[in-house]
Amino acid sequence: MLITNENVKILPHDRLLNAVFIRFLPRQLHPNHVTILRFLLIPPVLWTVVKEDWRAAIVLFLFAAFTDALDGSMARVRKQITMWGTIADPTADKLLIGTVVILFVAQEVNPSFAAIIVLIEVLIILSRLLRHRKDWIVSANWAGKVKMVLQVTGVALLLLAKLLGLTLLVPVSIGTLTVAIIFAVVSLLTYSA
Repeated sequence: MLITNENVKILPHDRLLNAVFIRFLPRQLHPNHVTILRFLLIPPVLWTVVKEDWRAAIVLFLFAAFTDALDGSMARVRKQITMWGTIADPTADKLLIGTVVILFVAQEVNPSFAAIIVLIEVLIILSRLLRHRKDWIVSANWAGKVKMVLQVTGVALLLLAKLLGLTLLVPVSIGTLTVAIIFAVVSLLTYSA
């Protein structure tokens, strides 16, 4: 179902983000500005990974991932949901995760494992594009949101393992990313339902 400004439901995490962050942000700052910021943060995130500046990589990656929660909550709380945002927001998420997975997870874990993650993300994008061509815009579903949280957690754990030299975090990261793959498949199937 497409969520609009008329039928939007404020979620518990929206209330929390509003109390802690959103209410302090200027009204001129719109959710779409935050989404654009996420697009702009992707190259610096990748640059820090290439340079193996793990501290900066973790900070930038987590900040970029946080903008995903922020722009969605802003859109719902401020009733600023736009068609552009419903398409650009998940695209920015997939680009952020996909590029980090290709550049970092493929190298640190396994190229085939990374390819599975990226392939499912591509299938989700194609599913959304096909629905868009038929004028069916579908808002993010619960499985997609859980998948994104798990992907961010898995990548952050892998970055933390590099920063701290804690190889025991690598299997935890792989397990988290594996569960994220399951939720990605559920998300893909429920988009198609």
